[in-house]
Amino acid sequence: MQLHALALVHLAIALLLAPILLGLVNRTKAKFAGRRGQPVMQTWYDLAKLLHKDEVRSRTTTPVFGLGPVVGLAAAAIAAALVPMAGGPAIVAFPGDLVLVAYLFGLARFFTVGAALDTGSAFEGMGASREVLFSALAEPALFLGLAVVGRRTGSFSLTSMLGAVDTGLWTRAAPELALAAIALGIVLLAENARIPVDDPNTHLELTMIHEVMVLDHSGPSLAAIEYGSALKLWVLGSVLVGIAVPVRTGSPWVDGGAFLAGMAVLAIAIGIVESTMARLRLVRVPQLLVSAGGLAAIALVLTFR
Repeated sequence: MQLHALALVHLAIALLLAPILLGLVNRTKAKFAGRRGQPVMQTWYDLAKLLHKDEVRSRTTTPVFGLGPVVGLAAAAIAAALVPMAGGPAIVAFPGDLVLVAYLFGLARFFTVGAALDTGSAFEGMGASREVLFSALAEPALFLGLAVVGRRTGSFSLTSMLGAVDTGLWTRAAPELALAAIALGIVLLAENARIPVDDPNTHLELTMIHEVMVLDHSGPSLAAIEYGSALKLWVLGSVLVGIAVPVRTGSPWVDGGAFLAGMAVLAIAIGIVESTMARLRLVRVPQLLVSAGGLAAIALVLTFR
């Protein structure tokens, strides 16, 4: 019963703090630009504003257009219930649940792409094509990176895998875990449309990827998309922090505090990357993603030493 209650608390924390993670990223970018920046709660304010607005839809769209935001948010929320925090339990855990998490995001992407194509817009179709290509290249790195952790921990359930990553495991398998963490970090940036793969703030149609697919959404549908994106960042960030911050004392307060500090550092790191790097040319993005897959593959080979 205690473990179940702890898992519910972890899910509640994810649902509440995921938008704040985006606020930390934007605040960091503002500091680098010499500005005061918006409050870290700004994403929540924006979501509340969107929920109170009317939704405008093109007459050319079908019900497929409305399914994109709903399925995307539902998939991200279910994924959040499958990914543990601070080495603790997830609400749902079973061998191979990491595959379900990956394909929940694949399901969300399928419906988002379908909604973009449903508008009949050439620009949204272009963004959908790029999204599908880059996600297909990022998927091997994701699975190989998780396979490294699974191989070292002897489990293929996220709860058991991340719970077993501690300082002792890092002492025995630092090279493999470090390479896997780097690969998963690149995947996190790609899957969440962050620099150097994509720029979430750009409005140049010829260079947009994710943002161009949601141009026709508004009101509550856009709020669902934005909240789902925040949850996706939190979920993938939880996996990365679970590997990179191996604090496993057995105390929920200590482990939870170290995890939240790690998530804050991750958000700040994303903001620093976006402030100090330029976006890659589109033809260079596949090379980056293939390189991430290569790093994860090398790490997997090292686990057989």
